[in-house]
Amino acid sequence: MKNRIFRRAGAIALTAVLGAGAAAMCAGCTTNRPEITITYNFNGKDYAVDYTLSRKTAPKTVQHFIELADAGYYDGLCIHDYTAGHLMTGGYTYENDSLVEKNYYEAVASLSLTQSVFRSDEEKTPLYSVYGEFEKNGVRLDSGSKFNHKEGALVMYYSDKGDDNTRVVTLRNDNGEYQENSEYKYNSATSLFYTYTGAANAEKDENYCVFGMADDYENQMNGENGLLTAIKSYTDSLASGAVFAEEEEFTLNAFDPFESVRSAKIKTTFHVPTIPITVKSVKVNKY
Repeated sequence: MKNRIFRRAGAIALTAVLGAGAAAMCAGCTTNRPEITITYNFNGKDYAVDYTLSRKTAPKTVQHFIELADAGYYDGLCIHDYTAGHLMTGGYTYENDSLVEKNYYEAVASLSLTQSVFRSDEEKTPLYSVYGEFEKNGVRLDSGSKFNHKEGALVMYYSDKGDDNTRVVTLRNDNGEYQENSEYKYNSATSLFYTYTGAANAEKDENYCVFGMADDYENQMNGENGLLTAIKSYTDSLASGAVFAEEEEFTLNAFDPFESVRSAKIKTTFHVPTIPITVKSVKVNKY
């Protein structure tokens, strides 16, 4: 089916659908560079890391992330996959010392999230995921932008959907224009995000949305009192043969809204820290 872009007749009606909370949020959009602080807790100590977000390059992703942060969604979640290249979080918590996936859709059902992805039905039922603002999803990247995969990048990501070809409708701008026949796998990000800690990677830029950057990565992550320094010190203290992150297999998409995705039961391996790294809070300092 060929993509068709069309304009809905009522912009006011669209605004009503997005909800009063979104309208209030937009009223506070006074800068293209919001500022946040993520406070991580590791081994009994807090580590605050400041980030600047980019509404210019990823307006819908930033809006979505800020709304979740303001709702306290991220507070208490943990780093569920820790490697030399990333600290992934946003979807899992610890229960009885076991890693458990949080039911995103149940948790956000009562929130007035700004919607940008919908089912391909007559009512255009909201899916609570966010439009993928990256090249593979048709978004042209600014080659001069500093918001790309390098140390300190804050990245929204989506879980693997395998070869599922589900299609959805996306809202790509604020003019009420919908894009039909969009690929769900690229527009399925919910709450998962990571801080990138590896070398620059243009291929990842094409597939995932970088929506923020750490302000002082060297000091707040790698400095004397930085999170990564503390993790390294702990790892160095382990007995010979012991590892900081153990490999565990998990089934993805357990709560996905599409049955075809859930039933695929796609497996993945996480490197789960043996000592929890939790997200104590995500605070918006400047909108």
